[in-house]
Amino acid sequence: MKQLRLGVLAGLFAAAGVLSWGAARLWESIGTLPSVPLAAPIVLAVIAVVLTSTALSLRARLRAQRERRPGAKGVEPLMAARAVVFGQASALVAAIVSGMYGGTGVFLLGSLDIPPRRDQAIYAGFSVVAGIAVIAAAFFLERVCKLPEDDDENATRA
Repeated sequence: MKQLRLGVLAGLFAAAGVLSWGAARLWESIGTLPSVPLAAPIVLAVIAVVLTSTALSLRARLRAQRERRPGAKGVEPLMAARAVVFGQASALVAAIVSGMYGGTGVFLLGSLDIPPRRDQAIYAGFSVVAGIAVIAAAFFLERVCKLPEDDDENATRA
């Protein structure tokens, strides 16, 4: 399974941000810019919490399994793989969504003197922060589920 790459996520974030900024400028010239929903940062934060709690749960189960505690539940490889795929998909979507809200937020910075626009810019900023939290949680989950490399096997291949 391929690991997440920070460069790919940053590229998606930047591309979505530029496209969103351009779309906001175009939309503003045509009519009224759609609002940034208040639920956007909340949903992203909930996803970050779910990813983090999944990672912490798996880490505790793996630790108990390694220490051979009696009655410890193991982690099935398929379950760990599903968790990693969930984290990777969440990180990719969060990079795109955060970029979109980031581009919209940058556009809204020019009109912070208007209270509704200021609120929209704040929601967009919180959405970017929550999206970064999702990405960080996905990297943490991926790290927890990563198989330890067998050093003896790698040494004999060299």
